[in-house]
Amino acid sequence: MTVEELGRALSLETVVAGDGGREVTGGYCGDLLSWVMGRAPAGCVWLTVMGNVNAIAVASLADTAGIILVEDAVLDADAKARAEQQEIAVYGTSLPAFETALKIASLLG
Repeated sequence: MTVEELGRALSLETVVAGDGGREVTGGYCGDLLSWVMGRAPAGCVWLTVMGNVNAIAVASLADTAGIILVEDAVLDADAKARAEQQEIAVYGTSLPAFETALKIASLLG
């Protein structure tokens, strides 16, 4: 399933379309950037509340398929511009990370 298909299936808000054709291999939850950078598997969607430019850098370095901002977290203007430049897909939801992760797990089976 692509990150764009996942976004549609979960009725996520598209914040930055990015490379919606990336295949999603799983999910990763975390807000400590150094931890995510070293542990998030390539191709995962990263669930976080971090909506700043550093999160975009970590998503790029970790080669994630995209970011899902949970609990109505907001992507700031600098981060949005950087995500658009780097074609990193960013979606949003009001759900907590746990509930979002469960839904992703059920879709990816």
